[in-house]
Amino acid sequence: MENKPAAQTQELSENALPIEKLVENRREKLGKLKSSGINPYPNGFDYTHTLASVKSGFENLKAGESAPEGTEVKVCGRIVARRQMGKATFCHIQDATGKLQLYVKTDAVGKENYETFISLIDLGDFVGVTGKPFCTRTGELTVHAASLVLLSKALRPLPEKWHGLKDVDTRYRQRYLDLISNADVKEIFATRSKIINLTRNYLLKRDFLEVETPIIQHLAGGALARPFKTHHNTYNMDLFMRIAPELYLKMLVVGGLERVFEIGKSFRNEGIDRQHNPEFTMIEVYQAYSSCAGMIELTQGLLTHLVNELGLKEKTQVEGKPIDLTDFRIATMNELFQETFDKKVNVLELIAQNRIRDFAKEVKLETVPDTTDKKVFDHLFDQFVQPRLFNPVFVTDHPLAYSPLAKAKDEITADRFELFIACQEMANAYSELNDPEEQRKRFAQQGQRDKDDIHPMDEDFVTALEHGMPPCGGLGIGIDRLTMLLTNSPSIREVILFPLLRI
Repeated sequence: MENKPAAQTQELSENALPIEKLVENRREKLGKLKSSGINPYPNGFDYTHTLASVKSGFENLKAGESAPEGTEVKVCGRIVARRQMGKATFCHIQDATGKLQLYVKTDAVGKENYETFISLIDLGDFVGVTGKPFCTRTGELTVHAASLVLLSKALRPLPEKWHGLKDVDTRYRQRYLDLISNADVKEIFATRSKIINLTRNYLLKRDFLEVETPIIQHLAGGALARPFKTHHNTYNMDLFMRIAPELYLKMLVVGGLERVFEIGKSFRNEGIDRQHNPEFTMIEVYQAYSSCAGMIELTQGLLTHLVNELGLKEKTQVEGKPIDLTDFRIATMNELFQETFDKKVNVLELIAQNRIRDFAKEVKLETVPDTTDKKVFDHLFDQFVQPRLFNPVFVTDHPLAYSPLAKAKDEITADRFELFIACQEMANAYSELNDPEEQRKRFAQQGQRDKDDIHPMDEDFVTALEHGMPPCGGLGIGIDRLTMLLTNSPSIREVILFPLLRI
């Protein structure tokens, strides 16, 4: 648009008013529109072009040129900027595909319509326009309006239109304003949608079946986490929001669905930080006759596919640091502890011998007295090892004692991995335990003092295993963290449209 500072002055003068006065003024305009017979909220608009398609369809017009005689487009969108020049006005409208300039002139739309446009239609209102494309002397593609109709009257102003919405709390609480004001935010969520669809199609092409399992469950199983509790009035029984879909998906493998996956919500009543939200999206995948090694191969293939399809470079930037998202290392838990502490420590043996607390004291890890051994191990890994895992690494050979659903490699080691990229856990997988007697024993033998570290005994799941489950590999990937990684977003709240916030 030409002469942007004048438009900026107009908008700033409106924003200088108290919000209550501004809303009052707009309500008065709404009343005048209605009294003059104009419906401020009509049904629909039969447009012929998106704003992006107008730009691509008429991009060859040179400065000062107009589209051929008889050419007409119908476009619509929200007014996001405007500059009046006497009997003519330039303005920009915005739709989901971009922005486009309009030229509204008295002798084209009529004096009465033009005066209504100037006096009663505001920034933020939606309009539909019929007109002819042309290119201004300064080279900007524009639609010369022959007719203009109000589609929706906005009673509140757009936020900080020239500088973008910056207040973080407002951005998260009123995401619609964030999407209006910040084009990069809209791009993040468009990419998130692509990630989900690309992941789904990758699995469907490999003969996986997408399924849905219960979100409200009798037992909160499939992970070690604190659940949200609810109550069903008709049955008069307590229920839980699922913390993972794992057990139901494995029951489907028992039933003969040999390759299944689910993309959906899980819920954990735990802390909130830049990597955690109580409601999050994950994908879980189960493949009969596969294993932990097979899940490594599947994960590598999926991530490489996403990087390629999203047009990301193999060597890109994450939080300002170069990283190759297709170069994966495989390292055991013991190897990483030895690299971190520069000693031949065997953390799995320490856990098996109940000496993990002694090691924690040796490395000066502060813990409260009633912290469970599992939490001590988690703190050791989180504080000392995880910050070193910037480049992609599959961390294998986890403690068997803390992997109640995984198949054992030996007496103290689980056939399990977690994938870390940019110091964040991206995936968790293992060879699934399919021995029903061993599974019942694992459930019964958990002796942690913290109930959140105990997987509940699930007799229905054990009964399913007693009917026979083939060897199976299982994989879980957090969609939110994956989106953070692939969009270089610093917080999980940047990739969840409506994150949970304190009231």
